[in-house]
Parts: sequence; structure tokens; C-alpha cells
Amino acid sequence: MNVNDTTSAAALEELRRRPADRRRILFTGATIVTMDPDLGVIDRGDLLVEGDTIAAIGANLTADGAVVVDATGTILTPGFVDTHRHAWEAQLRRIMPDVDDLGGYVMATLAGYATVYRPEDMYIGTRLAALTAIDSGITTMLDFSHNSRTREHSDAAIGALRDTGIRGVHASMGPHFGEWDRQWPGDLARIKDQYFSSDDQLLTLRLATLATDEIAGPALAYGPELTGVAKDLGIGVSVDAVFGTSSSEAVLRWAKDGVLGPDVTLIHSTGLTSEAWKTMGETGTTVALAPTSDAQIGLETAIPAIDEALSVGIRPGLSIDVEVALASDMFTQMRALHAIQRMRAVNAVYGTDQQPSRITSHDVLDFATLQGARTNGLAGVTGSLTPGKKADLLVVQAEDLNNMPLNDPIGTLVLGSDARNITAVLINGEPRKWDGQVLDVNLAALRSEVHASREYVLNTPAV
Repeated sequence: MNVNDTTSAAALEELRRRPADRRRILFTGATIVTMDPDLGVIDRGDLLVEGDTIAAIGANLTADGAVVVDATGTILTPGFVDTHRHAWEAQLRRIMPDVDDLGGYVMATLAGYATVYRPEDMYIGTRLAALTAIDSGITTMLDFSHNSRTREHSDAAIGALRDTGIRGVHASMGPHFGEWDRQWPGDLARIKDQYFSSDDQLLTLRLATLATDEIAGPALAYGPELTGVAKDLGIGVSVDAVFGTSSSEAVLRWAKDGVLGPDVTLIHSTGLTSEAWKTMGETGTTVALAPTSDAQIGLETAIPAIDEALSVGIRPGLSIDVEVALASDMFTQMRALHAIQRMRAVNAVYGTDQQPSRITSHDVLDFATLQGARTNGLAGVTGSLTPGKKADLLVVQAEDLNNMPLNDPIGTLVLGSDARNITAVLINGEPRKWDGQVLDVNLAALRSEVHASREYVLNTPAV
């Protein structure tokens, strides 16, 4: 079946008529930004999806029985990968846009609003965050779910990821403050058995923890005991609030204890010592930067640690962090990091004859896709348009008013595009956004649920 373009309702209808495991879709004539180092950018190329997998990329492809979509005038790119977002907070979006510091955020959100969340509030916030992620081209989201007050709270957060169809990573952690069942981390075994028994599924599990005991006490702080839990379950670890002198000392201690490595992600990593960075590089530990969070909330130096990471051979992933004070999309993260690093690089050599060492738009797109997937432990699954990987991809209009004419596809993605230009989003080969609209969402019903949840949270005294 041939259709005119990627906005065609007929194409979507035909795709959904076919069983998912036997579905074939051939995009033709697109500019394909693969983010695969061996494939690069393909001008006027074709991409074939078979079932949930990218089957082929090249020129003049043919596929018997495929739904053929003329993608001329578009860019095909891997979906973005968010390496750290506290999704449950979404109904509190921008409630504190000018938050003064980390303490202000912690006391208002974690010691306040979080303590009254019910399982249904966890579900609504996490679902809203995941649907918004899909709308803006994020196909994989690590939900750092640090409000697991009961097993039902965890079940609700996982259910929300499942119901949106996003490639989700549920990173589970107990709450910082307030009353809770103390079921974490023991409940992780039950969670894995119930929801993550297969290695070949859309959702994956990680253990979430904090760097030190300064904020919430020793029970939530990373170390050999929580490492043992993760190893017994065969899951990775994401460590939040990694910044400053105490975290630098912790990094050296973790290395001595043998609990660093590629399956451990250190989030923020702002204001760390050079010794800590050297250790992180030597152990292959991954890093998730939060460019707008570091800068806007003012974490330690307030400067995203991109130069420090690159200096020890770490190519980081990027993350959204907290929507209570920050933007929800990856375009903002890429642009913020691109501008901040290049500003620092030029400023560092101003008045000398030295040349600045600047990152490029390709670098930040790499961080937002392939490196994000690696950081989340999913490099073999997603993050690039590579035959054999899962079909997590975006169709971006290159001839829209804000993008035309197409002179540089990577520059257009990083510096020109936004959610309105994303015509289609496929996750695991399944259309999740089409003709510019997120699919299978009753927006009126969702809006009602979000507003009701917000009113409950705002008007219930903290416990």
C-alpha cells in the first residue's frame, strides 16, 4: 500500500489493521540521521521496519506487502532517551519555576507534596510525564520513582509506563520523608518477578538510590548493601544527588569497595573533584547530566559537568529531572548544554591565542540518543537507527516554517526543531504519535484526572 506522506490517516489505519508481529512499514525518501557511527547520515534514504525491529536502511529498498510511506521532506532520527526524570511529579509542573536552590525544592516537594501522594496520584503523574515525553520525541524514559510509599505506589508507577507504550525504565527508590511502609528495597524482588520476568520486553528495572546520607539518611544511600541487592536481582543502579565534596569522597569509597562500573549511573555529577572523575572514567561508570537542573536550581557549581566527563572519556546521557521547575523536553536539554559548554569554552581562552574546545550539535544529539541508551543499559536495543535494533524512531518535518530549508539535518534537529515538527513517533515499531497527535489518549478525561489529582495533593496537609 502506498500513501502520500507520514500524516496519512490511511497509512495509520492500514498499519493498525495488521498484526504487530507481521507488520511491515517502509519509509522512503527521507534524510536519515542514524546516529550509528558506521552509517552516519543518509540523504534520501529508505528505512524498513518489520514488526518491532529496524530491518534495513539504504537506498531504493523494496518490501513486499509493506505499507509504504513517502517520507520526502522529513528527517528520520532515533527517539530521544531520557536518563532521569521524577515522573510522579508531573501534575505539579512549573509550580516553582524560580526555585531558589536544592533545599527549596526538597522541602516543598519531597518533604511536602510527596508525603500525601496516593497510588492513583503516582499513576496519573507518571502517565502524564510519559505521554508528554512521547509527544516531544522521547521514546525511552528512565523514571526515577523515589516516592514508593507502598507496593501499590510502585505498581501504579509501573502500570502508567506500561499503559502509555513508552520504553520505560522503572528505577525504584523509597521516599525521602514522611510515612511509608519501609517495603523498599525488599519489594524489588516481588516487582521483578511480577513485572520484569523477561529480558525481552518494553519495560526494564533498575535500583534507584542517593549518593550520600545528607538528605534522607543512610537507608537510601548507595553502598555495598544496595549493590548486593542489585546484583542479586541482576539489575543496574541509578544514583541521584551526586555532587560536591561528599559525593566526591563517596565515589572514591565506592571504587575501593568495587561497586562502580558500566551498570552504575551517577546523576548530575556536578562539582566533583578531578580525582573522582578520574575514578569514574577508569571504572567505566556512566553519567546522566541534567543541564537545565544544574543551571537553574543551582546545584553546586551550577555548571553541567560536560567538560569534566569528556576529559575522562565519558560520553554522558541527558535528562529532564524535575518538571516542578524545569522544561519537559529533550530539545531544551540539548540546546542548554550546547550553549553553556560553548560559552565556557570561548570564555576560558578569551584574550589569549588559544583555540576553544567546543562540543558540536552532533555531540549533543549523540548524548540525547545513543549515549542515553548506553547510560540506561539499553545500547543494544535502542539509541540509533541500526538494523537489528528496535524501531524507536521519530519522523520530523524538515520543511515546516521553522525548519525550511534543510541545510544541515543534525543542526535542524538540535537547534531548529521542537515537538510540533514531530509528525510520527514509533516505539518498538508501534505508532505512538501520528499526524502530530499522540495516539489513544482521551485528552479531556486525562485533563480531568490531572486536575483532580493536583487539587488533592495541593489541598491535603503534608504527613
